[in-house]
Amino acid sequence: MTWALFFLAALLAEVAGTVGGFGSSVFFVPVAQWLLPVKAALGVTGAFHVFSNLAKLGLFRQGINWRLVLLVGGPSVALVVVGAYLSNHITGSLIQLLLGIFLIGFALLFLLKPAIRLPPTPTNAVAGGGLAGFLAGLTGTGGAVRGLTLAAFNLEKNAFVATSAAIDMAVDLSRTVVYVQQGYLQREYWPYVTGLVVVAFVGSWLGKQILSRLSQHAFRRGVLALLLGIGLFTIWAALRRG
Repeated sequence: MTWALFFLAALLAEVAGTVGGFGSSVFFVPVAQWLLPVKAALGVTGAFHVFSNLAKLGLFRQGINWRLVLLVGGPSVALVVVGAYLSNHITGSLIQLLLGIFLIGFALLFLLKPAIRLPPTPTNAVAGGGLAGFLAGLTGTGGAVRGLTLAAFNLEKNAFVATSAAIDMAVDLSRTVVYVQQGYLQREYWPYVTGLVVVAFVGSWLGKQILSRLSQHAFRRGVLALLLGIGLFTIWAALRRG
């Protein structure tokens, strides 16, 4: 039953993450930490996300915005390594709680005031990318912050997903290497990773089918609704961890 729940949660997270454009970890990490030790959950999630990004790059590669990959991805990779090393010494509960509050406030603001836009500046891209990378390394999930950063640039939906996946690939490869070095991914968890390879590709494909049927307006509101749900789920996970 635990295995079935684990892979079902991974599949739903992958579909939602593909539609939202910010990856599956924001949904999957809290569930994985419920079923696995925290450090093992970080290691398994990092490996899962590598395969997830490979699938998305194969499905959406034509829309990558390489300028944003450099602006957002560069600081993300630099700070994800810092966060991953710190994860061995610092609890992520308080950070998760603050992140959840921030996401709920942001999502509600933009759902209620859709005309508001963040300035699409290089400074915002660099700052958002750095914060997203650091949180990804420390807590296992930073995709929502990266999604907020990319949303400021009003990308077409396929370009949004492709650009996010390209950034996330570099981030997840970096943090997974650090997690493995710190012993987070023990041999007993390898079967989970093997199964997640299939889940990553199936979930990404299903997400693309759903995304192709959404208008740009529906896509934007869908992303914000997902962010609201992520914020609530993140707070629940943080309070549960204590």
